[in-house]
Amino acid sequence: MKEYENELYDKGIEYIAGVDEVGRGPLIGNVVCACVILPKDYYNEDIKDSKKLSEKKREMLYDVIMENAISVGIGESNEEVIDEINILQATKRAMKQAIDNCSIKPEHVLIDAVKLDLDIPSTSIIKGDAKSQTIAAASIIAKVTRDRQMIELARIHPEYDLDKNKGYGTKKHIDAIKKYGLLKEHRKTFTPCNLYIKK
Repeated sequence: MKEYENELYDKGIEYIAGVDEVGRGPLIGNVVCACVILPKDYYNEDIKDSKKLSEKKREMLYDVIMENAISVGIGESNEEVIDEINILQATKRAMKQAIDNCSIKPEHVLIDAVKLDLDIPSTSIIKGDAKSQTIAAASIIAKVTRDRQMIELARIHPEYDLDKNKGYGTKKHIDAIKKYGLLKEHRKTFTPCNLYIKK
């Protein structure tokens, strides 16, 4: 999980950032990106792709990463931005924002799958959250941040079951859209949301 990082450390690069996003597929809410810079000698075997961890483990690791990271930046694009410029462009914008929001400028950025046009060197790694500890750490921070937003929204609108489905298009979520209509936070360009826009 540190192969990419160690290659860069061997070249004298100290500040390596991992960048990942969460929330490209859901029907509602922000796409959230995190940028994490970990110390050179830091290794934690529990840090892996957030999708392979339980919610409880992710919450625990969120605190561990926040405690140990040199810097963490968050970037987000809301439903209006997603509907306006499409989900891929909204993701790229949020990723750049996350990098900019780090208190330390990284010397090299490892990105999960997406290619970004940056003024610093970067490497795009397919399935990066399973191959790089730094990207995996970013995936955990982004996932917990977004899940907390969904839990908060579920408190206001419990009928959409967002604390359970995290915004994905489950039967219960889609049935709620049919019955109660769309919320402001729904992505209007996404199917099936686009079928229930009041003309």
